Amino acid sequence: MPEAALGTTAASLSKGENNGGADLDPAIRRFVETTGADHRRIGGEGPLTPLEARRVAELVRLPWRQGGPVMADTRERMVPTRHGAVRVRIYDPTGEAGKPALVYLHGGGWMFFSLDTHDRVMREYAARAGMAVVGVDYALSPEAKFPVALEQCVDVTAWLHAFGGELGIDTTRIAVGGDSAGGNLSVGVSLTLRDAGKGDIVRAMLLNYAAFSGVCTAEYERRFGGRDYMLSAEELEIFWSNLVSVPADRDHPYLRSLDADLAGLPPAFLVIPECDILTGQSLEMAPRLAAAGVTVRSEVYPGATHSFLEAVSISDIADRALADGAAWLRETLA
Repeated sequence: MPEAALGTTAASLSKGENNGGADLDPAIRRFVETTGADHRRIGGEGPLTPLEARRVAELVRLPWRQGGPVMADTRERMVPTRHGAVRVRIYDPTGEAGKPALVYLHGGGWMFFSLDTHDRVMREYAARAGMAVVGVDYALSPEAKFPVALEQCVDVTAWLHAFGGELGIDTTRIAVGGDSAGGNLSVGVSLTLRDAGKGDIVRAMLLNYAAFSGVCTAEYERRFGGRDYMLSAEELEIFWSNLVSVPADRDHPYLRSLDADLAGLPPAFLVIPECDILTGQSLEMAPRLAAAGVTVRSEVYPGATHSFLEAVSISDIADRALADGAAWLRETLA
């Protein structure tokens, strides 16, 4: 199916009612149904503690990280931050020096997922873009409240800029990126560094179905909310409530970046699934970035929903989205 460009409007994607997943691409619908069934089988239908939910999430995502590209080298380091040392995993697809790097921040509502759940996604970007990918094992909520995870990601990015040469990385070509909450963190990192006078550290932002606000529109909630589309408004509220210490933090510009001053940010590529409660946010964010003078590319992927990149082992649409993001990174950091 053809890709929609930046001109795609929120109205054109939000018409109609909830179709129970019937408007999803068949492969992506299989991914959603399989992960949902596995979650209920492993974790049951009742409430789980955060620790229990993380254990279940790791098991559910285990099959989807298998296979994919083989790296020339994969290593882990402990990186000092203002909130203690943070583990990072460095994927090197070639073993050659002088390559750019993508700091990748995994999704999971700031509460779940890990370097392991997103292992294949990071290897795919490394191999397809021919660049190092540095995954960050940032602290999760509700134990770690805003801005702990953000400041850890900022400090890791600054560390890579300072010491990445020792890892064969060209420290003048660093991108940040992530999915869902990781996309939110990516913009937060770029805003924080810009405000600190270090905006030139980050040269590009890869924003995969990112959360730019804690509120989704009623249209998108009605059409794409619920387990048939991977993410619900109720889950979104839980994520934001567990992240912040006080309600006012929800409106902090490093969190609610949809309403932030976006001037001076690096070029951005927004990967937008058609069938996601967060799609409306991305369709608003793209023109706001452009209006602030930021170079923007955005693509809407028909039949895709939240988390769809993890379905790359069975989904042509996920494969295409990863290829598009990798090509954009190569071009932008060339």
